[in-house]
Amino acid sequence: MNILILGSGGREHALAWAIGQNPKCDRLICAPGNAGIAEVADCLPLDIMDADAVVALARAEAVDFVVIGPEAPLAAGLADALRGAGILTFGPSAAAAQLESSKSFTKEVCDASGAPTAAWARFESAAPALAYVRKQGAPIVIKADGLAAGKGVVVAMTLAEAEAAVEEMFAGGFGEAGASVVIEDFMDGEEASLFVLTDGRDVLALAGAQDHKRAYDGDEGPNTGGMGAYSPAPVLDDALIEQCLNTIIRPTIAEMARRGAPFQGVLFAGLMIKNGVARLIEYNVRFGDPECQVLMARLGGQILDVLLACAEGALGQAQLNWADDHAVTVVMAARGYPGAYRKGEVIGGLDAANALPGVQVFHAGTARDGGRVVASGGRVLNVTARADSLQAARDRAYEAVALIDWPGGFYRSDICHRALG
Repeated sequence: MNILILGSGGREHALAWAIGQNPKCDRLICAPGNAGIAEVADCLPLDIMDADAVVALARAEAVDFVVIGPEAPLAAGLADALRGAGILTFGPSAAAAQLESSKSFTKEVCDASGAPTAAWARFESAAPALAYVRKQGAPIVIKADGLAAGKGVVVAMTLAEAEAAVEEMFAGGFGEAGASVVIEDFMDGEEASLFVLTDGRDVLALAGAQDHKRAYDGDEGPNTGGMGAYSPAPVLDDALIEQCLNTIIRPTIAEMARRGAPFQGVLFAGLMIKNGVARLIEYNVRFGDPECQVLMARLGGQILDVLLACAEGALGQAQLNWADDHAVTVVMAARGYPGAYRKGEVIGGLDAANALPGVQVFHAGTARDGGRVVASGGRVLNVTARADSLQAARDRAYEAVALIDWPGGFYRSDICHRALG
């Protein structure tokens, strides 16, 4: 098969690395890709938000199967355009992608299906939102309703923080994503990530994972897209995963089908777990980043078989074989991230890091400048290690990090602290 992966981040590098190991994969193309992806796939320039250009490329390269990585083209209807052109595609329709592109849509689906989540309200102007916040008090959660690249959520621990978040969103701080705002009750507990594959009817749960959202050690600093992750997550045992499937995931899939928008793809459920009970924080309609990296490290080439089963409506016959192993990824980011940061700094030591047993450095924000790899984004590298125990995987990941020569980067030194103390 000729397979096309769309995207340019660490998630797409992990998917390309895993999919390329499957013997069904004859040629692997990634568009637009990055410096790391270019080592395992043919990278072609492409605006993945241009559906006509994507369809044209797929036809020109005789692509048999397309895997869409990021959320923005899914929300814009790229999967619809590819399927309309008769091209087998992994990823939800624009209607189904509303589970990520609209926070209020997700809340309405939860209410209709009985899926447990925080109480909420939606506002389209600042004055009533501020009045609601003052009535509810803090802590409270303020969310831009639309897509905000993972940054449109403020967990306000004080009333002043909540008021500032409301005012920033309605002042355009998150662009069109903040044209309406969802305000939720604060939920405490332990966060975890559950990923499920679905063809619109059947559901196949992947192993659990946990990421680290805050920029600095001790869960301090601003929220980011994720500074590290590990899998499996001890908090998500088999019983809790089954509980989540029965109370959250399957009711959601049934409600989407009832609405005429069956969901086909990967559904990420961000969960808050307290006293052995999970509630939904949010849905994403693509693989999380950096959770995808630890999942792909553990799955390898068999991921292609289940992605195809999803796209072909045959997930009921599919299965995955998980080894009794662990994976950890440590994100190396540019100093200043998630704020302003420099680009173009040279990164060395990558070959030495990749030479360690069980280590794979996935590139997120990199480019080539001649023969050199340079930083081109905020989150730049995902240093990932697989081992028989979580401690061993963590130790090996940090051993690899120490070999990478990038003075302009930073990373958290406490990934896995929830599980390992």
